This record gives sequence, C-alpha cells and structure tokens, in this order.
Amino acid sequence: MEEIFISTFARSLAFGTILLWGALGAVLSERSGVVNLGMEGMMILGALAGFAVMQTSGNALLAIAAAALVGALAAGLHAFVSITLKANQFVSGLALTMLGLGLSGVLGKRFEGLPLFTQLENISVPGLSSIPILGKAVFTDQNPLTYAGILVGILLWVVLFKTRVGIQIRSIGENPAAADALGVNVVLTRYVCTMLGGALAGIGGAFLSVAYRPSWTEGMTGGLGWVAVSIAIFAAWNPLGAIGGALFFGGLYHLQFRLQESINPALLKMMPYLSVILALALGALRRKSRGTAPAALGLPYQRGQR
Repeated sequence: MEEIFISTFARSLAFGTILLWGALGAVLSERSGVVNLGMEGMMILGALAGFAVMQTSGNALLAIAAAALVGALAAGLHAFVSITLKANQFVSGLALTMLGLGLSGVLGKRFEGLPLFTQLENISVPGLSSIPILGKAVFTDQNPLTYAGILVGILLWVVLFKTRVGIQIRSIGENPAAADALGVNVVLTRYVCTMLGGALAGIGGAFLSVAYRPSWTEGMTGGLGWVAVSIAIFAAWNPLGAIGGALFFGGLYHLQFRLQESINPALLKMMPYLSVILALALGALRRKSRGTAPAALGLPYQRGQR
C-alpha cells in the first residue's frame, strides 16, 4: 500500500507540474484584471519552442528560456489587443489559443518523430529524499522544473500578498481607477503581469515536451491549458491553492492510466474534464459567497472612467 501511495503521489506531482506552471501564469495575469484564455496557445507554443531548441542545441536552460520568451511574446500579443486596443479579452484569448495551435502545427511538422539526444533529467534532493514516505514521494527522482514550479508558486504568493508590488497588482485587479489615482501605472502593470504569466505558461509547455514526454506531437497539450485556467479559478487566484489544485488534477490524470484495467477507459478519460466542470462550479459558488474574483477581471480600463 505504501508503494502504491508513493508511486501515485510522485507521478501526480510530475504530471501536475505541467498544470502548475500554466495555473500560476493564469493567476498572475488575472490578478491584474486580464482574463487569459490563451493559456493553451501559449503552452503549445512553449512546448514547440522548448523542443526545437533542445533538439538543435541540446541545452536545457536555453530551451526553457526560449519557451518562456515565446510564451511571453504570445501573451504580449494578447496584452496589446486586450489592454491597448481594449478588445474583448475573452475573444482575444480564444483567438490566441487557435493561433497557437495552428501555428505550432505548421512550424512543428519538421520536428515530429525526431528524438531528443539529451533531455532535462530528474534529480533527488540530498537529505530530504531519505525522509520516510514523503521523501520518496516528493524529493526522489523528480524534475528540477517540478521543484522550481513549487518555489515559484510560494514566491508568487509572497509577492502578491506580502509586498507592496503585490498590493498594487491586486488593487489594479479590483479597482484600476483607484490604483491609477494613487499613481500606479495600470497599463504597464497589466502588460508585465500578462507577459510574465505567458512566460510561466511557456515553461509549462516546455516541461511537457523536453522532460515529461520528450518528443513533439502536434496538439500535444491536449487541453491542459484549459485545465490550468480552471485550476486558477478553483484556487480563487491564490498561488498556494494552485499548487494543491495542480497536484489534484495531476492525480486524476495519473489515475486514468492506473485504473484503466478495472474501469471503462472511456469513463476514465472523462474524469479530468468532469472534474474541471466540478471545479468551475465550486469556484463559482465560492465567488458568489465570498466575492473572491478580482472585481475588474475582464474589464478594459480607460483613464478617466470608473
């Protein structure tokens, strides 16, 4: 039983890493008031960029940096359309997802079926890996991006809730006019948060293509960007909640493979998406009762308007 728990938790953590980076990106963007439904497009572009650079250079750090840059640039396009042009943020995000899926499919043709001669190898944390049960499940044979994702989530929580910069970001998401009146640059802050969120999503995509499943396949994200957005909502835009949500959904994806011999595979494939619907429903109930959603989320800001 202990071995089953350790194996399930470890694999859930590994798969949840993909979702965690995307969810953190969504949290950061939407805390500033910019809805980002383009996560799927950013993640798939990051996956392609990461794999392409890794395949041609063999340098993992360069591949991750390239994925982050591509994700940030894609998010910058969304920011320009939704912040500068003040277009509908939902439509802009959906368009970005379709653009990312289509563009990656075209540009990625030459990389399909190619192997990675090097990949981002898993590591164990000295000392911590010897802790009974927890050490084997969390600190043994995990990818560096898994640990980095958890650290980034904790750091993002500290920034958002314990620093002046975080107060400014959250105030822009709640009441951009009031923040503007206090001298906060609303446009710049939203641009930075949206593009940094895109960079995080790009890293999540790179983890998928260079570490978790070291290969490139058209559409390989398979809806994970949408799951990442739902995790951000379910976590009430709290980075620590996003860590737990990513682990939970990672466990659901892992269980669909572990239980496929005893349960109808069709039902198992539905499980993560049914859970997304449940998470969104619970998130809606929480927002209705506690008002946790940023008040200005999805609303364009024009100086002088309230």
